[in-house]
Amino acid sequence: MRHYILLMIALLLSIAAKAQDTGSLSLNLYGGYTFSDKVQYNNSYGYVEDGFEYGAGLEYFLPENNSVELKYQRLDTKLPLYAPSRTQVNAGDDKGAINYILLDGTHYFGGNTQKALPYLGAGAGIAVLETPQSGSGTYFAWEVKGGVKIKTNSAVSINLNAYLQSMAVAVGNSYYWTYIGVVGVTDYVSTYQFGLGAVLSFNFKN
Repeated sequence: MRHYILLMIALLLSIAAKAQDTGSLSLNLYGGYTFSDKVQYNNSYGYVEDGFEYGAGLEYFLPENNSVELKYQRLDTKLPLYAPSRTQVNAGDDKGAINYILLDGTHYFGGNTQKALPYLGAGAGIAVLETPQSGSGTYFAWEVKGGVKIKTNSAVSINLNAYLQSMAVAVGNSYYWTYIGVVGVTDYVSTYQFGLGAVLSFNFKN
């Protein structure tokens, strides 16, 4: 009985390893809707409003159903800021954008004969935040994602996914008295935005 179990495990692993062509490269075109997030800082607060997010990436497939991808995505949005009195301090000047440059790792589940392959992934990189008043700044960013890849008989496939993206933004400084004197520390706030999207993939080795 144990030999049959080991044989079944080996068979499943061999099928999973062939779910994607090792060494192939895909061009991925992204489109999705990213929902808003409220950011609190002391008694002030602001929003990263919802909007359409788009971009492109190159995905390279590794053994054992894994892949790495370098991608760029952009979210054109509004960034209203509010004082403690709930008055918007940047009314009429709140348009902005977030440019994500991320290196992702993804694992696909399923066999080579399956048309629908579930997947999970995560990545990290930078977010370039464009604001009308402060210009642009570069910050640490990360994301997690999950979805399903729907294969066709051609080199084209469609991915349906959900994602959570975050960036840490410097918003000011705090000062503390220490035994060596006054020490300044940069204050950061983090955004957390959930989104739903689709990816059109073109495989260069089919």
